[in-house]
Amino acid sequence: MKMSRLLGLRFKETPADCRIQSHIFMTRGGYIKNVGNGIFSLFTPARRVARKIENIIREEMDRAGGQEVLLPVAMPAALWKESGRFDGVKSELVRFKDRGGNDMVLGMTHEEAVVHLARNTARSYADYPFMVYQIQTKFRDEPRARGGLIRAREFTMKDAYSFHTSQEDLEEYYRRCHGAYERIFSRVGIPEVISVRSDPGMMGGEIAHEFMLLADVGEDTVVLCGECDFRSNMETAECVVENEGGAATAALERAETPGVKSIADVCSFFSITAAQTCKAVLYRKGESGEPVIVFIRGDLEVNETKVRNFLKEDVRPDTESAPGGGIAPGFVGPVGLRAKAAVLYDRSLLGGRGMVCGANETGYHYAGFAPERDLPGAPVFRDFAKTREGALCPVCGKRSITVRNGIEVGNIFQLGTKYTASMNMQYVDANGAPQYPVMGCYGIGVGRLAASVCEVRRDGYGPIWPMSIAPWQVHICAIHADAAEVSERASKLYADLLEAGVEVLLDDRAVSAGVMFSDADLLGVPVRVTVSPKTCARGVIEVSARDKSFSNDVASTDAVKYLKDLVRSMLIRLAV
Repeated sequence: MKMSRLLGLRFKETPADCRIQSHIFMTRGGYIKNVGNGIFSLFTPARRVARKIENIIREEMDRAGGQEVLLPVAMPAALWKESGRFDGVKSELVRFKDRGGNDMVLGMTHEEAVVHLARNTARSYADYPFMVYQIQTKFRDEPRARGGLIRAREFTMKDAYSFHTSQEDLEEYYRRCHGAYERIFSRVGIPEVISVRSDPGMMGGEIAHEFMLLADVGEDTVVLCGECDFRSNMETAECVVENEGGAATAALERAETPGVKSIADVCSFFSITAAQTCKAVLYRKGESGEPVIVFIRGDLEVNETKVRNFLKEDVRPDTESAPGGGIAPGFVGPVGLRAKAAVLYDRSLLGGRGMVCGANETGYHYAGFAPERDLPGAPVFRDFAKTREGALCPVCGKRSITVRNGIEVGNIFQLGTKYTASMNMQYVDANGAPQYPVMGCYGIGVGRLAASVCEVRRDGYGPIWPMSIAPWQVHICAIHADAAEVSERASKLYADLLEAGVEVLLDDRAVSAGVMFSDADLLGVPVRVTVSPKTCARGVIEVSARDKSFSNDVASTDAVKYLKDLVRSMLIRLAV
């Protein structure tokens, strides 16, 4: 490819709507063009990167015994009604009617479509196990589209689905796919990706893992232990805290606290820390609107995912409650509570003594609260809290928890029979009895993965693409391309490298060296070759790495072999 013919603009200015480096560089470097909110067109450099990622994924999915298929983007809503997700998934699912008035959806995920593909086809236990996968366009009406390809509404994704006759077989294959994912991320140049236990969410099932690339711009929160191998998404991380407690014999005492509503106000009024308070966090159930009150230690936050999973329905923060009906906003407490609500107690209250909580009357609190002594009935304490930096590790017990941001670059789920049972996919076992197969699901976003690599493999001037997914392998910069000798030597090297099977980009434009090198930085090709009047006079080419790890003069007569061997060696380092 010659730069003079390459469609796309490269420029210095940071676009106003770009906030993270991968989005900035992929826009400035002529990789992507915004079409609408979370919707992008891809220019040639981005498409070449994506295609290489897709090919690596294909190789690893084939290696794991996968069969590539293609499922539709638009599908009848009847399939989603069978599974129960048509009404269960909210506005992220795009619903529409075709010209015949039939309900349709755009595929944001393809569990229903793949069950439809396989049912009435895999009828006998002898047909199992099997895995099919696709690389397909999806559309999710994402409410938080941002960060370029990191979180888009229209995106390309590899999703794979495995079918098994036993949970044990699923678990064995799940481990196999876990290993395949580790190889994929290593081959694309980010071996530091880690897997963490995660919440299955709308996908269903009991066990799920996310593959996280630790990065400050990541929107997910990863919980790690510095002393053992504990790793989890914040949504599922167990929160372990200890209460030092106050005076063991302090009696429960009602105190007038005019205008004292927030935890900060309470701490100031009573001269205590937030850990010595019990706060009430109010929610409402998504469907019924029934109030939900979570009582938790005042220095902790409620993990809403844990609340949803316990209640088995959605919850939303309560912005409706006004004084009355047993609720006194700002003064809600667990003692003497008369409100009709689902009441949950976080286990951070266990062992608490001498705490302060609301008295369920405007302008009053209780001091000396001891949850295990003062709560009515036989309360059950469960984990509803977000863990935090410095908390106790639930595995090794050491105060060694750290919290990091991460980008989710892949996920895997053990779905069980959620979809096969609801959609009546059955096979006949060895005894002639009908059974529902158990499923696994394995996803990787191609564009997100490309942007994630760009986010962590870069410098201040542009991306530094790993050789395995770089848009081109060698970038020739012909300084003073209008000089006959430079043009001749650069063009010959370009043609010889193409003949040798090397992917090469030639900058043949009559622009300054500064512009040429700036554009080369934005394109991030791992090997750069400079041909100039000075190198021509010395009979050499200058070969340098985009990551600045080396810079050598190579005799022009040895250039093709040297560059071909260099590319091969850089690819080998990324191979698994």
